[in-house]
Order: sequence, then structure tokens, then C-alpha cells
Amino acid sequence: MMSSSDQRSHVDRLIADGKPLEAEYEIAQLWRSDPSSAAFVVSRYKLIRSGLSLRPCKVAIERSFTLEPLENVCRAAAFVNGIDVTLRLGPFNAYAQDMLNPESGLYQFDPDVVFLAVLTSDVAPELWTWSARTPDAVAQGLMQRVVSHFQQLIETFRAHSARYLVVHLLERPAYPNQGILDNQTLVSQMAIIGRINDELRRLACRQKGVYTLDYDGLISRVGSLNWRDEAKWEAVRLPIRSEFHRLLAQEWLKFLHPISGRIAKLVAVDLDNTLWGGVIGEDGLAGIKLGKEYPGAAYRSLQQALLDLRERGLLLAVCSKNNIDDAMEAFDKHPEMLLKREDFAALRINWNDKVSNLRAIASELNVGLESIAFVDDNPVERQQVRSVLPEVQIVELPENPTQFESIVRNFPAFERLALSEEDRERSLYYAAHERALELRSQSKTLEEFYHFLHQRVVIQAITPLTLTRVAQLTQKTNQFNLTTRRYSEQQIQAFATRSGWRAYTIRVIDRYADNGLVGVAFTIDSQDTCEIETFLLSCRVIGRGIETALLARIVEEARQRGMRHLKGRFIPTKKNRPAHTFFRDNGFAPLDETSEGVAWQLDLQRGNVPWPAWIELLEAEATV
Repeated sequence: MMSSSDQRSHVDRLIADGKPLEAEYEIAQLWRSDPSSAAFVVSRYKLIRSGLSLRPCKVAIERSFTLEPLENVCRAAAFVNGIDVTLRLGPFNAYAQDMLNPESGLYQFDPDVVFLAVLTSDVAPELWTWSARTPDAVAQGLMQRVVSHFQQLIETFRAHSARYLVVHLLERPAYPNQGILDNQTLVSQMAIIGRINDELRRLACRQKGVYTLDYDGLISRVGSLNWRDEAKWEAVRLPIRSEFHRLLAQEWLKFLHPISGRIAKLVAVDLDNTLWGGVIGEDGLAGIKLGKEYPGAAYRSLQQALLDLRERGLLLAVCSKNNIDDAMEAFDKHPEMLLKREDFAALRINWNDKVSNLRAIASELNVGLESIAFVDDNPVERQQVRSVLPEVQIVELPENPTQFESIVRNFPAFERLALSEEDRERSLYYAAHERALELRSQSKTLEEFYHFLHQRVVIQAITPLTLTRVAQLTQKTNQFNLTTRRYSEQQIQAFATRSGWRAYTIRVIDRYADNGLVGVAFTIDSQDTCEIETFLLSCRVIGRGIETALLARIVEEARQRGMRHLKGRFIPTKKNRPAHTFFRDNGFAPLDETSEGVAWQLDLQRGNVPWPAWIELLEAEATV
């Protein structure tokens, strides 16, 4: 292992040699091993950022206490995880003025997300210095005052901004002021703080794009007595020990990943010494380590974490060098195996290299490599994947398997801010997709395959029940996405107030499954032209005529409204090539080409987009 000084020199040599990807890896290694390296990490990322695929994210932190030492820590943690943060730290303890004034620097900065970090001792000093003589009525009034204060901040922010807001819940003191007496009454210091936090959660649930961060839970994981630095608090109003600055930054990062779209959709996992201890081909079914006792409990805990990710809507796949019969015996017969073969959307168990298998998994499931997270205990395998497929997200497992579970559970690309019905049923959709692929291979022609699928679609406007799914699709759909513009739920809600704005969603049902809501389009009318602002389709139904059906409906309705032209733009990215001929294939003529892409137009008086003969249109209220 190199010293921190040697690691820094190595990074600088790689940058000087024009090797940004190699430098990025070494910077990440330095960051993990040296908590004091934040400033160096940020400065070196700035030198190589143009050669990396980073997601930009503007972050504002409104706070009641000193957070300046965390600025570089936040940027460094984000850089290492593929996010380029532009950070604004609000004035010290002026969060209310910043949020309540529509002309403040906060709104001029227009961040993607705002974190509201307020300490209990600042927002409710009476609560922090609680007295047993406090009457119950006064305590209830104090609680209402604090909740009303946050409610005013949240509602004012939402009135002036459609961006995301994350509110820190209040922390509890290490010791209640009344000792064990605090727990013997319903109206006490700890109870009131707990009720305030419950009310803050309710406030957040009532507003789109508002979430809560369990600051008290974060402190509890470390320990209240360890977390707080009383000397720093008294001197500079910084209550957090320096060694825990990174933990708070990582907690913020868990929100930045889903907000910026830097998420994993699929977890590709190794088998030997990852899902179980030992090598199945050598140790046999009885010899592998897996169970409720050490050391097998560590691997069982990892399997439980993976099952929880599956419930979160992520797909699981096996990517292993192994004999398939040995591996299947473990899945089918080992009594302590939590994961079963049906939990995996794809299995690549052979003697091919991991790079080839990951490419095959991506192709089979029609997901981008950047959406895959690779979990493997072997650092050599991880390095090979990193070198050849830098877009794949690598979960760095430590040598100690007892830490596997926590590493996976804390990997920020696995975080989600909301779950749609499609998320919960994703594994079923992909099982149906596999059956459809098998049918396609047996059909003589594509049209025969399309007709046999018996596809039915429902096209309708956005509803309160589909808003979350629509926002999700704009944030994470990359392959068939004409403009790749990302929107939050609250931004989409704001669009609905615009004159001439329309939204379309498409739900697809075939003979194998109800695929759920898989496509979205936004259009804007201006004079005699209808412009397609957004048009996207989930990768699992690409190439079945669904995109043509949605476009045909847009054409028909635009013509009925008296529009003479339908206009759209294709903005190329590294990932949306499957959509690059869409307008041309449907009779649009090119208008102009700019740095943003190519504009296309269809003359609605002469041109048309026919409805696919193999797709049936259902009414929105139809049951299937």
C-alpha cells in the first residue's frame, strides 16, 4: 500500500501523462483511504473533469450552524461517485431569510436541490434546555410553533421553486435533561422531538419533491457522544467532529444520486466468495460457507441486502466464472440460500471473462452499461471491468466479508426517492420480456411476432397516480429518449399550467404481462406548430411499434386542433442512438442542425403517421 503522499504523487503523474480515467481511479482510492484528502481530491478532479462522464448537480445548503469545512468534503464525495457538484452555502443561520425572500441569493442560484439543515438547539432552544417544570400546554405550543415554522419554510419554498428540498429532521441530545424520568411521561423532551420529526415527515409527504433526512438516525449510528465536538461548537458553532464530516456528506449524496439520475438499475453479482464463502466447484455444496453463524452469516446478510434492492425495483443478475450445474445446485438445494434462481433477471455462469458477460447481460436486458453495478470480491476482476468498461459502476468490496452488507446498503446509486408500481413489478416485466424474445425467435416475420404479442395500449394524460412514474422515466430513460431532458414531479406539475402544453403517457399490455406505464411525451402548441418537447420510451418495449403508436396519436390530435406542422428535435447523447432515425423513419423532414441537434418537421396537411395495425388502442378506463 502506498502512503498518502505517494498516492498523491502518483495521481499527479497520471494527470501529467494525460490519463484521466486512471487518475480518477487513483483519486477515488486516495479518498477512501485518507479522510483528509478532500481539498486535493477536488483540485485534481477539476483538472480531469472534462475527460470524465460526470453528472452536474447544483446544491444549496441552508443551515443554522457552521458547515464551511464540509464544502470540499461534499464536492469530493460527489466527484468520486460521478457527480460534479456546484455548491452554494447559505449565510450562517440566515436560512429563514433566504427561503422566505423570493429575491434572495438562494432563488437566484436556482439549485437542483436544497438541503435545510437546522439544529434543534437553534430552532427550539427551549426544547434543548428542557425543564421538568414545563407545563404540558406550553410543550404542545412549542411543538406547534416549530412545526409551523418548518411548514412556512416548505410552503414558501415550493411557491417560489419547483426544485427538490431535503429537510434534516431534528436531533435528540445524548442525554435527556431529566434522565430516566424523561421516558416515564408522554410529554417529555425526547417525546416532543420525536413528534416534531413525525410531523415533518407528514409535511414532506404532502408536498411533491420534499423529503426528509434522518439526521438523528445518522448520529445514532455513530453515537451521540462521539458525534458532537463541544469545543468546536463553543468556538465556531461547528457541532460535528471532523472525522464524521464525510458521513454527513455521504448522507447528502444518497439524495444527489436519484436526483441527478446517477443510479444503478441492475446489480451484477459474482458467486464464489461473494454470495457464499468458498468455491462451490471445489468445496461442494456442503463445504461452502453460508448460514446464520459466522462466517456464513456475512454472506447471508449480503443476500438479504440484495433481496431488499430487488424489492426497491433493481434487477439482479449473476456474472460468475463457474460451472453452471454447481451454481444451480447451490441455488436450488442449499437450505440457507436466500436468493433463488428466479430472483435473477439474467444468468451468466460460464468461463468467459466478466467484461464479456456484463456486455451480454446489458444486451439481453436492454440496459445501458452505465446502469449496471458490479459486485465482486476479487479486486483483479473489478479492475479488469473498470479498465475496459469504465461506465459500469463498481461496488468496492473490502477483504472482510462481514462488511459486504453495509457496503452494498450504503452504495448511493442504489438509493430511490420514491417507488412506482412499475418499480415493484420490474422483475415480472423482465420475465415477460424474456418470453417475448423467445416468441420472436420462433416467429417467421416481425409482423407475425407483433400480431401474436396481442399488444394493447392506453394513452392518456398524466394523473396524480402516474406523476411519480412519469418523472422517473424522464430522469432515467437514456436509450430511446429524443431530448434526454430531466424533470422532477414538481416541474412537471408546473408545466401543466402553461398554455398549449400537453402530456401523453402510454401503458402497454401484451399477452404476457401488463408492462405498466412505459412511455411519455410532452408537446407545446405555438401558433400553427405543435412542438414535441420530450418523447421517450422504456427500453423494454423498444422496437415493437409502441413509439409509432404514441407518435400517431400526437399527430392525430395536433391535426384536430388545427395545427399545420409537428416539429421535434433529436439531441444526440452517448446513449440515445436507438432513437436517432425516429423522425426520419416516420416521414419528418430535417429543418436545421445546431449544436443541440437536428430539428425535424412533419407537414400535417400532407404527411401522416399511420397507427400500427398490430396494436389495439384501449380507453383509459378499460380493464384487461
